[in-house]
Amino acid sequence: MMLPLNKKYSDDFQTPPIALKPLIPYLKKEWVIWECAEGKGNLTKALRELGFKVVGTDIITGHDFLKDDPPEFDCIVTNPPYSLRYQFIKRAYELGKPWAMLMTLTTLEGKRQELFKKYGIELLLLNKRINFETPSGKGSGAWFPVAWFCWKLLPKDIVFGEI
Repeated sequence: MMLPLNKKYSDDFQTPPIALKPLIPYLKKEWVIWECAEGKGNLTKALRELGFKVVGTDIITGHDFLKDDPPEFDCIVTNPPYSLRYQFIKRAYELGKPWAMLMTLTTLEGKRQELFKKYGIELLLLNKRINFETPSGKGSGAWFPVAWFCWKLLPKDIVFGEI
């Protein structure tokens, strides 16, 4: 996920490919996966290396997930900008296809609950924290626990995964 730096905080925490490990069994090889907040492309590259067809877009490269028409796709897999979680979740539900978003557990709080109550939510809980690439490139980015928040993807509402 990557957005221009904000004076208050940054949404630029790039996802290491290891974060995909627990999600891979639930993705179909014949799907076209849309990585709609591609950032540096870590997830796009890793998925392609595993044999998936991936379309990668990002606001930085000229495609706004929240406003622009989507490419042809079967499933969304992304780590959205956390400051725009609500908007990304809402848009993904509106598009009506399976999705997986790597987000902090605090995503379960606040107004996002309205969307989860209306449409449902599945959680792929991880056994440890993810070391994100930090904006400065220094130190550990494992400051917060995350999970894959999914819709129409997992076999049950809560699944436990291992990194």
